[in-house]
Amino acid sequence: MEPTSKTTVFRYGSDDRSESVRKTLKEVHAALNEKGYNPVGQIVGYLMSGDPTFITSHRNARNLIAAIERDVILEELIVHYLENK
Repeated sequence: MEPTSKTTVFRYGSDDRSESVRKTLKEVHAALNEKGYNPVGQIVGYLMSGDPTFITSHRNARNLIAAIERDVILEELIVHYLENK
């Protein structure tokens, strides 16, 4: 494959996807908090490693977060962060 000087354009999802990610993160955050974990640290660990054991199975949190691709979660976090700064 030849190197290219063109930039690839990446488009992120819809408002529905944003709301789905937001709702899931809130539910996962609540479940981690209820179990006594540091929710932010656990979610970061999951996003960085892909290891689902960073997320508790309490309240089905592990399955909820695993249903969304990690890159989609990161996109939504970055968009939200930049729009609210």
